[in-house]
Amino acid sequence: VRGIYDSSHLQTYRTERRESTVIRVENLSKSFGKLTVLRDVSLHIKKGECVAIIGPSGTGKSVFLSCLNGLMTPDCGKVFIDGDDICDRHTNINKVRSKMGMVYQAFHLFSHLTVMENITLAPRKLLRLSAAEAQTKAEKLLDMVALREKANAMPGELSGGQQQRIAIARAMAMDPQIVLFDEPTSALDPTMVGEVLAAIRTFADKGVTMLIVTHEMEFAREVASRVLYMDENGIYEDGTPEQIFDNPQKPKTKAFIGKLKTLRYEIASKNFDFLQLYTQISLFCQKYRITPKSSHSMQLCTEEAVFYLLNNDLASRIELSLEYSDKNGTVTLSLDYDGPPGNPFDGEEDLGLILLRAKSSQIEYTNDEKGNHLKLNLQTGEK
Repeated sequence: VRGIYDSSHLQTYRTERRESTVIRVENLSKSFGKLTVLRDVSLHIKKGECVAIIGPSGTGKSVFLSCLNGLMTPDCGKVFIDGDDICDRHTNINKVRSKMGMVYQAFHLFSHLTVMENITLAPRKLLRLSAAEAQTKAEKLLDMVALREKANAMPGELSGGQQQRIAIARAMAMDPQIVLFDEPTSALDPTMVGEVLAAIRTFADKGVTMLIVTHEMEFAREVASRVLYMDENGIYEDGTPEQIFDNPQKPKTKAFIGKLKTLRYEIASKNFDFLQLYTQISLFCQKYRITPKSSHSMQLCTEEAVFYLLNNDLASRIELSLEYSDKNGTVTLSLDYDGPPGNPFDGEEDLGLILLRAKSSQIEYTNDEKGNHLKLNLQTGEK
């Protein structure tokens, strides 16, 4: 793996790595007492792949990673890392682990060592590099995570995002064939997530084999070459990011992806916190990279629809949702509300309804025993 950071060899390196399988899992199962977490899981990962692992909490994603690096022993099945069966008691597990890096939710930096010492310790002790060689490598890695100026800082002097980037650099200092990331941004403040994802993206672009358990769906879509959706004690659906996020085939995958792209908000009275709703819409738009102009348009349309219903006593309680579609860049505003039946757009329209009609490509109204349902397909102009 040495030399992968030299761009002149990158294309040759990637081609060679893709030709072989670096991880092979056969019929792996793992239970804790009566609780079955993984059942009969099989998987092949080729060298150079960047695989995102997504799914609801409690579906065995972290347990699966722990079985891959030998931190947990499967109840049955086999795990081959570059041809070595780590479930075989005769396998030198420490030798196999030397091919793998692991980045956890917690940073696990040595608090009494500087950043440079944290990164150079393992290469000097395990790879037998000289102090000068280890430092040169560490400096290059610090450049890649944009923290060269923090080389002599102590971990306690860094932000959470900076500490996680150092943890990533430390893992990469061992020249691993494989790097496992177990929700590397889950313990971070939202403002720090982007800088850590940028560091991971840097190494993914270099062709390092990666498995990333993450809840950052847009990051998974952008960086991964393959996405595994885990449910029902195993890999429920496997495909490219486009297949999983735009055209999932199985029911639970469809339901999970649909929830990720939907903002839901309940309004219980006229005195609700509209500023909070504005903020939620803004964050929703940031998540899906909807432009500020379109975000403002969505806020305006939501405001007009909600206040028209409330101020005209057509509703006292509203459940609204905003659903974003990646495929065509559209947003659907849905409002389910109580009150008398009747399509607001059937009668004389005020300025608010005129604006909503102008901003919508389609408007649908229905009424049933559960109440009124108004759906507007908003034109964001994103695609």
